[in-house]
Amino acid sequence: MDAPLKQRVAVVTGASSGLGQHFSRILAAKGAAVALMARRTDRLQTTVAEIRAAGGTAEAFALDVADADAIAPALDAAQASLGPISIMINNAGVGGEGAALEITPETWDATFAVNVRGVFFGAREAARRMLENGEAAGGHARILNIASIGAHTVLPGLAAYCASKAAVAQMTRVLAREWARQDIAVNALCPGYIETELNAHWFAAEGGQKQLKGWPRRRLMDAHDLDEALLMLTGPGARHITGSVITLDDGQTL
Repeated sequence: MDAPLKQRVAVVTGASSGLGQHFSRILAAKGAAVALMARRTDRLQTTVAEIRAAGGTAEAFALDVADADAIAPALDAAQASLGPISIMINNAGVGGEGAALEITPETWDATFAVNVRGVFFGAREAARRMLENGEAAGGHARILNIASIGAHTVLPGLAAYCASKAAVAQMTRVLAREWARQDIAVNALCPGYIETELNAHWFAAEGGQKQLKGWPRRRLMDAHDLDEALLMLTGPGARHITGSVITLDDGQTL
């Protein structure tokens, strides 16, 4: 079995569905013990059961990343159960839909609470533990923030979302620079459109179909299209990759 992440412990936020759920399965299949975190723990338990049935190691932990004070205890619980954390995937996110003239302060703040504040404190608390538990000194510390093509491309009607993902991209660079000498690799992935629960309704509609036909390849991506980048940025290959913000979008933004 190809297990480049054997003996590594990975945390994935927003793991109850979509990319977080997919990332958890891929990391476990490559040997990592995975701590799946999200608000919907019933869904987490289903994925944990699937991972274990396939021979992997996984545990579920309740976490709402909008509650910054809850992040550190959740990471401590993961370490107590699975061992020293070496990989942190800050994946939890919300859509933040709303035209600029209509979006409410509450929606704006809720978007940034999850997409920016949750990522920052997730990264910070993971880094603290990686420094304390020896994974950084051992060259195994990896933090991967999930941004979006919205970090650098205008997505109409998504001002809050795009602004939050742009913040994640720049935050990633800053944290990478700050922790470079501590050997913590911090990178971001900017996926293109992949059909998930957040956008399935849109791409089934006329407007979504029109958008899709405007892309050079006229197709949505599949979650598996991110697998190689995920494994590169969380595995041994990222020893000398930090501060990178990588777009993987099948040419959608060309």
